[in-house]
Amino acid sequence: MRHHIAEPVVHREHQREPGDDQLRLECGVCGVWGAPDNEASSIVALGLHALQHRGQEACGIASVHEERFYTERHQGLVGDAFGNAELGARLPGQSAIGHTRYSTAGGSFLRNIQPMFADLDQGGIAIAHNGNLTNFKYLHAQLVQEGAIFQSTSDSEAILHLIARSRKAKIVDRFIDALSRIEGGYALVAQTRLKLIGARDPLGIRPLVLGKIGEAWVLASETCALDTIGATFVRDVEHGEVVVIDDEGLTSIKPFPARPARPCLFEYVYFARPDSVVNGLPVYEVRKEMGRRLAREHVVEADVVVPVPDSGVPAALGYAQESGLPYEMGIIRSHYLGRTFIQPSQGARQKGVRMKHSPNRAALEGKRVVLIDDSIVRGTTSLKLVRAVRAAGAKEVHLRSASPQILFPDFYGIDMPERSQLMAATHTMEEMRAVLEVDSLGFLSIDGLYGAMGAGARDQANPQFTDHYFTGDYPTRLLDREIEEGGRDVRGRQLSLLVTA
Repeated sequence: MRHHIAEPVVHREHQREPGDDQLRLECGVCGVWGAPDNEASSIVALGLHALQHRGQEACGIASVHEERFYTERHQGLVGDAFGNAELGARLPGQSAIGHTRYSTAGGSFLRNIQPMFADLDQGGIAIAHNGNLTNFKYLHAQLVQEGAIFQSTSDSEAILHLIARSRKAKIVDRFIDALSRIEGGYALVAQTRLKLIGARDPLGIRPLVLGKIGEAWVLASETCALDTIGATFVRDVEHGEVVVIDDEGLTSIKPFPARPARPCLFEYVYFARPDSVVNGLPVYEVRKEMGRRLAREHVVEADVVVPVPDSGVPAALGYAQESGLPYEMGIIRSHYLGRTFIQPSQGARQKGVRMKHSPNRAALEGKRVVLIDDSIVRGTTSLKLVRAVRAAGAKEVHLRSASPQILFPDFYGIDMPERSQLMAATHTMEEMRAVLEVDSLGFLSIDGLYGAMGAGARDQANPQFTDHYFTGDYPTRLLDREIEEGGRDVRGRQLSLLVTA
C-alpha cells in the first residue's frame, strides 16, 4: 500500500519532479443555472472538459436538486470521472458548479479537491476557486485561533470559513464580506440552494466569462468552455464584479472601489486555449502577433521556423509570416502520454522529453533552425529539445522565446519556481545561450509583448497588465510573503496531521 506523507498547512503545496520545466495554472471553473432537469451536471462536465488544460489531476462537480446538494470529487481527468450517461442521475438538478485543478505530487489529496461544501445557518454553499490568495496563511492562522477547523490545505476553504463567520444577514452579503478580506488573484463560482454567484478579483488577474445556453446562465474560466457546450458568449465578468443569478435573472454588484484592470499576461502567453477570447482579445491572434514582433526584434539568417508544440505554434506561425521563412513541424508532440506516466529512474526521466516531443529529421536535417517556444523557465526542457534538434541533423539552432525573460516568481495561481531556479534571473544572456547550447538566443521585449496586446508601450507608472514575472512589479500586497520575510511564521506550529492513503 502506498501512503502520502502528511503535509504541513502551506499555501504552496507543489513539489516538482527534477527537471520539470513546465508552467502550470492551477484551476478552471464552470457553473450553470437554470438548465433543463438533471442536465446541469452534464453541461458543467462538458465545460470542464474544455478547460482540462487548466488542470489535469483532479476534478469535481456539485449540483443542487430540490434543496439538496450532490457532489462528486475525483482524482484524474474529467472524461474519466464524469464521462458516462449516468451523470445526471448521480448529480441531479438544474444548477451545478465544477472545478478542474492542477497540483503536483504532495498536493492531490481528495480533501483538497473542489468544489468545497459547507452547511451554514442559511443552508449549504459550494464554492470553486481559480487563483491564489496572497494572504491565505495570515487568514488561516487567524481563523484557527478563533476556533475554525480546517479539513484541507486549500485557500478555498478559508473563503468558506469567512462566509460562515460573517455577521451579514444575507448570503450574498456574506459572500461579499468574505471577498473584502481576501487578497490576490481569483475567479470564484459559488452555489447555494437558490443562487449561482460568480466573482472576479478587483484587478481581473484571473479570467471569468458569462454566457447563456437557451435560458440557462453559464459561468466559466474561458470562452472555449462556452463554445464546447453550445453557449453564447454574453460578456466578461468585470474586474471586481460579483454576479448573482437566480430565478429572477442576473444581478450585477460592484462592491469595491473602482480600480484599473490588470489582467494576467500569461493567460495570453501560455495558459488560455488558443481558441479562447480573453478580456476581448482573441488569444490565437495575440500569440501570432507576438511571433511577428519577435521576428522584427530578433532577425536571424535561417532556413526554417519550427515551433515547440503545442503552445509555441501560433507564435511560430507569426514569426514565419513576418520573416518570410518556411514554417515546418520539426518537432512532433505525442498527445498520448498522460501526466500519470511513471518514469522510474533518472535516466528514464531524461528520456521523457524525447517521448513527448520527437524531432522530425526530414524537416530539420541540414537546416538552420529558428526554434520558437512560448517561454523559458528553468531551461531544462529547452536544452533537451535543442540537443534533440541537433541530433536530428540541424546545422544551427537559434532559440526564440515569444515572451520576455521570466525573472520573478508568481503568487497568483501559476505554479512557478522560486527566483533562484529561474534561468533568466540567475544567468546573463550569453550564459543562457551557452548553457542552452544554441547559436543565438532572443526574447520578446516587454514593450513588444504589450504591443502585441494592442496596448502600446508599457505604462511604467500604471501598467496595463499583471506582468510581475517579467518586471517584479507585483500588482497587490503579498502579505504572507512580507510576514515570512520579516521572520515571522504565520502558521505557528500547527501541522496538517491527516495522512491520506
